[in-house]
Amino acid sequence: MRYFITFSYDGTRYHGWQIQPNGISVQGELQRALSTLLREEISVTGAGRTDAGVHARMMVAHFDIGREVDTRQLAYKLNRLLPQDIAVQKVEQVSADLHARFSATLRTYHYYIHTRKNPFLRAYSCELRYPLDFKMMNEAAKVLMEYEDFGAFCKSHSDVRTTLCRVTAAEWYQISEDSWYFEISANRFLRNMVRAVVGTLIDVGRGRLTIEEFRRVIEGKRRTEAGDSMPGNALFLEKVAY
Repeated sequence: MRYFITFSYDGTRYHGWQIQPNGISVQGELQRALSTLLREEISVTGAGRTDAGVHARMMVAHFDIGREVDTRQLAYKLNRLLPQDIAVQKVEQVSADLHARFSATLRTYHYYIHTRKNPFLRAYSCELRYPLDFKMMNEAAKVLMEYEDFGAFCKSHSDVRTTLCRVTAAEWYQISEDSWYFEISANRFLRNMVRAVVGTLIDVGRGRLTIEEFRRVIEGKRRTEAGDSMPGNALFLEKVAY
């Protein structure tokens, strides 16, 4: 029997979603808790991989077990056993052919920035102390939806079979006078892609790249031509759709 777990986490103290040999991971914590409660070795598969320090308001993972599980009790017990920075919203039985990663049709990320020093934002938003042209950044963001190959924003030496993604939304939204977030949705994302996209859009906002130069970065498919990768603490996996 297959079960989906919907949960959220603060990624600050984790080395990312995926189990690492020399650091704690969200996957490792979830597997440990499930194995303890279900009294057998449980392996979980997530909807995607988040890097070190990246957060998730909504993550989905599945696990298989050969018996029926009381889903409400399991969710309750998981929240009692898991660390305070991981919270389970629900556990539900699904069909055996539903896959947390491969059945996902859309993923949405938010990246947060602020332009004035604020001690209450620094943990979950990136402070940028220079003016940005958000109108130009949004013009550049629209360009993303005209392409499918995003090799320019893929971390070097990543073991990916394809750099093709279908971006369906990309826009900057203002939260307050000095804080903004970038929303991007796609069927899949490459490793480090969102942080690299944001870094390159910020180069547009600073006047370092024109819209046409931004296009050429995408068409060039070389990571070295794109902008810097932004810090992970300001990135949130916002939603996974099936």
